Amino acid sequence: MQTLLKILTRYSNFLVFILLEVVAFLLIVYNNPYPRSSMLSTANRLVAWEYETAAEIDGYITLRQVNVRLAEENAQLRNLLADDSSFNAVYHSAKVVQMTNDKQRNYLTVNRGARDSVYRGMGVRNADGAVGIIRTVGAHYSIVQPLINTASRLSCRFAKNDYIGTLEWDGKNNRYASLADVAAHVDVAVGDTIVTSGLSPAFPEGIPVGVITDCKCNPGDSYYTIQVQLCTDYNRLKYVELISNNDRTELEELNYGLD
Repeated sequence: MQTLLKILTRYSNFLVFILLEVVAFLLIVYNNPYPRSSMLSTANRLVAWEYETAAEIDGYITLRQVNVRLAEENAQLRNLLADDSSFNAVYHSAKVVQMTNDKQRNYLTVNRGARDSVYRGMGVRNADGAVGIIRTVGAHYSIVQPLINTASRLSCRFAKNDYIGTLEWDGKNNRYASLADVAAHVDVAVGDTIVTSGLSPAFPEGIPVGVITDCKCNPGDSYYTIQVQLCTDYNRLKYVELISNNDRTELEELNYGLD
């Protein structure tokens, strides 16, 4: 206590000076319109910033919850629509937890595994279209080989005439792929929509894959050179749906030994 009194006595003049400065400042602010309005405006801006920041944080958390709920609802809706399809499928929502999109052999990891009835060979899509195929399954997570993997091959067809081709990726731009095996006599045009063919147990027929942005067939060529802009933007991929084909066991048994 004595030490505190000594400090106060020693710096009393300085403390009185500070107190007077504060009083003078408050008198100027409250007795003059412009300083008072400036101070109130600054205070209001600070309060508004605090409210805005809090709202953004709350909105971000809420948005994540909404996205998860929307993904689950989309899967449920596709399950209802699948009842009217020849492809006996069940859709499961999943979240992408890890991904590469700038390599030759890209992959992505989803938060669903064997405990969620995930199996190797399941098709994966999102709200825009086809994404890839499950290649490795763990207990809680699975690895997807996306269309932007140089080892990927996907059977597709033209939405307008059902002609079949094979989608391949050259390892360059993750927004574009090539459609191979399309003969020169086929009617091909920029803007044509490409969808899954339904010729594999991974995907039902008709899932969007991409749109043709360039096509060439030089005289004497037997096949087109076709560029396809993919429906799925892998730079923004967050939520997907895993497609379980309930008929896969029967199909595998029928095809056993034919390869």
